[in-house]
Amino acid sequence: MKFAQISAFTAALALSSLAMAEGGGDRTFEKMMAANDRSVELFVAKEKAAGTPVVVNEKKDDKTQDL
Repeated sequence: MKFAQISAFTAALALSSLAMAEGGGDRTFEKMMAANDRSVELFVAKEKAAGTPVVVNEKKDDKTQDL
């Protein structure tokens, strides 16, 4: 009986730690945004070198929300 209680406690502890663990989504999102920023910087640098004007629109419309 004692073994069953210890096993149940261990299983509950393991499941709770898995439920609270971060799945890595934040790190993946951060890497994706960093790669996107870098690609935009490279694109703007390439377009400026080619002499093509680059339009940057930072105006927010009604559909844009702050996170």
